[in-house]
Amino acid sequence: MKLYDVVVVGGGVSGTVAAIASARNGAQTLLIERYGFPGGTLTNMGVGPMMTFHAGDRQVVKGIPQEIVDNLVKVGGSPGHVIDTTGFVSTVTPFDVELMKYTLQKMLIDSGVEILFHSYLSGVEMDGSKIKSIKIVNKSGEMTIKSKIYIDSTGDADLAIRCGVNYLLGRPQDNLTQPMTMNVRIGNVDIKKIKEYMLNNPTEFRMVDKEKIIKAKRLSVNGFYSILKEARKKGEINFERDMVLFFETNTPGEVIVNMTRVQRLNGTDIEDLTKGEIIGRSQAIELFNFMKKRIPGFENCILISTGPQIGVRETRKIVGEYILTAEDLVSNKRFDDCIAKGGYPVDIHSPEGEDVVYLKLKEGSDYDIPYRSLYSKKVDNLLVSGRCISSTHEANAAIRVSPIAMATGQAAGTAASIAAKEDIKVSNVDVEMLRNILLKQGAYI
Repeated sequence: MKLYDVVVVGGGVSGTVAAIASARNGAQTLLIERYGFPGGTLTNMGVGPMMTFHAGDRQVVKGIPQEIVDNLVKVGGSPGHVIDTTGFVSTVTPFDVELMKYTLQKMLIDSGVEILFHSYLSGVEMDGSKIKSIKIVNKSGEMTIKSKIYIDSTGDADLAIRCGVNYLLGRPQDNLTQPMTMNVRIGNVDIKKIKEYMLNNPTEFRMVDKEKIIKAKRLSVNGFYSILKEARKKGEINFERDMVLFFETNTPGEVIVNMTRVQRLNGTDIEDLTKGEIIGRSQAIELFNFMKKRIPGFENCILISTGPQIGVRETRKIVGEYILTAEDLVSNKRFDDCIAKGGYPVDIHSPEGEDVVYLKLKEGSDYDIPYRSLYSKKVDNLLVSGRCISSTHEANAAIRVSPIAMATGQAAGTAASIAAKEDIKVSNVDVEMLRNILLKQGAYI
């Protein structure tokens, strides 16, 4: 049986970046992904745009994540970072889904990563506090995979919990998570007409100044409050939402509508997840019909797609050596073992109502993510990256977004390569060495 240096379970953007970082640092790396392409939420859940690489005017997520954006721009798959015309964050980064799949796949292969698509984690064999091997299942049957170091980039901490790592689920009082959302991609939208409506009805929107709306390369919209309120009164929209929210993609006139809200379900319970898919797709069609009937600029729109899978904001977060809190983020707490930064505010979609709770950061400020949030000392050779890192319900509402997930992926992949090379526990990785390698490879910490 082949012995790898590093195995990454989960090929979302965080796991993809982790695998690339690991391989580039000399580790023989395998990436295991359940779909037939990488990208996770960005390519199989209809999530977009990437939000955000910046804190005010400063870019705080760089390195491999920025390289992905650069490569997308080169092939016409993204306009790069553009102004968020809702004013919620400073920039958003639209992209083309198919070119994202291609770009990530090419970067994995060029970095020397081995890939197994259509493969699910099915079990783990422990040897004391160390993972001896994992089992996966796919078209070929069941396979046993051995590695020195493992990275859990599943989003749901699937590997970590099988190893006995403690976890948090949702908010502490009732374990309810942020709602799931079935995003809807809609084409043939008249963006010019929408801009005119926004400029003539500014109280109906949260937005930046009018000049930025006029010049926007891609439009982000949060508004149409009165129209939505009226539709809910008439029973045209039957889920709890207080705003029409959509973002123009890389393709002009095509938007991703982020509005459906599937609540009170656990995304790690198969019956709940199945129910969520059914409810989410019903809401998506209801939403499309509402947009076509009610929203100016959508009169001739066409339905392009819903995600192959419903979007999941939050499930399990490991209890690591440090649990990141919302207070850490909003107070800009600094950590000696910082391995990634973020500038996205705390953005808690209500687990049971229509509200969204925002905890803003100081203008233009960023926060640290410590290396200790990427592992538990219960397992010697396991790291996690992405939204399942050690964080509270509130903090997770900020650090779950794709640019930050990618940044923690680069850190985890780099740390894993060090631990494999030196044959040490992940908790014993020299953090200064890790930070220096990240800096040399373009990360911002």
